[in-house]
Amino acid sequence: MTFLFASAVDTSCPRLADGTHADAMDRGGHYARWEEDLELAATLGLRALRYGPAYYRTHLAPERFDWEPIDAPLARMRALRLQPIACLCDGGMPSWIAGAHDVAFPVLFAEYARAFARRYPWIRLYTPIRDITGFARREATASDGTVDERRFAMALRNLAMGHELAVEAILAERRDAVIVHTEQAEHVHPAGAAARATAERANAIRFAALDLTLGRELAPGVAGWLTTHGLTAHDLAFFRERRAPEQRWLGLGYAPGSERRITATDRTSTARRGLGFSAIATAYWRRYRVPLFHAETRAQPRQALSWLRRQWEEIIALRAAGVPVVGFTWAPLTDGARDGHSADALGLADSRRQLRSIGAAYAELVARWAPVVDGDARQAARSA
Repeated sequence: MTFLFASAVDTSCPRLADGTHADAMDRGGHYARWEEDLELAATLGLRALRYGPAYYRTHLAPERFDWEPIDAPLARMRALRLQPIACLCDGGMPSWIAGAHDVAFPVLFAEYARAFARRYPWIRLYTPIRDITGFARREATASDGTVDERRFAMALRNLAMGHELAVEAILAERRDAVIVHTEQAEHVHPAGAAARATAERANAIRFAALDLTLGRELAPGVAGWLTTHGLTAHDLAFFRERRAPEQRWLGLGYAPGSERRITATDRTSTARRGLGFSAIATAYWRRYRVPLFHAETRAQPRQALSWLRRQWEEIIALRAAGVPVVGFTWAPLTDGARDGHSADALGLADSRRQLRSIGAAYAELVARWAPVVDGDARQAARSA
């Protein structure tokens, strides 16, 4: 088994209040410089790239798709032997779909997934919908920051159902496809004894999207929370069905801020000393028992090198403990513009495609460790 050292092109494109989309590939210059970006990923020695079309630009209407913007980049990735982790929806709904609350979305999205898999039959790895929990929370958050729990629950339902119908559609086209679930590895710590119940509830709900899509029993109290806010017994029966469980990976994103403290009144702050990725990932592994993929990490420049070392040490610790970790991702590949004038500074390369020190360090890590982790995987396979 080949260990996947990966990065990602930021494909997020959330719909704004005025109906337009904040298209990260446009703002970050990827549409104009995709050839440079793919060559950069190959030069770094990466084996995979989370990548995909902007959903809002591609799904034009029921059974109408525009594949032209993605055809050439995917063909180039194939030529470079850079494996796509096809991300089909990263927060941007077409204007003709009424967001994550549109009851028609699950079926429409499955049509789109089937058409994609049919057009690109050589692609094996898929993330149908990235970060269902975060997507649903954004769809339910008002301008003042309050979350409508019914809207949150129903967005979870629609997105999880769309994800699983898309899985069925993809598997109908490629039977050996691997589904890479991608969620944030979050953990909430109580800020004192009075906040313990609040933290426990938050930590239970954080599993809901994965429990639904992976067909696992919901955490205590979550089924009641979902049904109170609109899910039906038929919905829950649909989610209890497990679809190709042996073809799932659990992609977990973890970055500074993934752990936070919460008070009894729902006020939060960053946890200065958290559990760390390996402890949280182990809890997810024990719950789901599918291979883990460190799907995304990043840090500001002043702490990026130390953060990379720390995250890789956590991967080594997980593998030493017998947890099957199949890949590691630093993302994004290049800086993304927050607006028309400034860039974030989180990429392996900057907006001019100049490699940062973190990019060079990641390339060195890949070159050093790829033969080692590949050898570990082959030895494990022989011993199985």
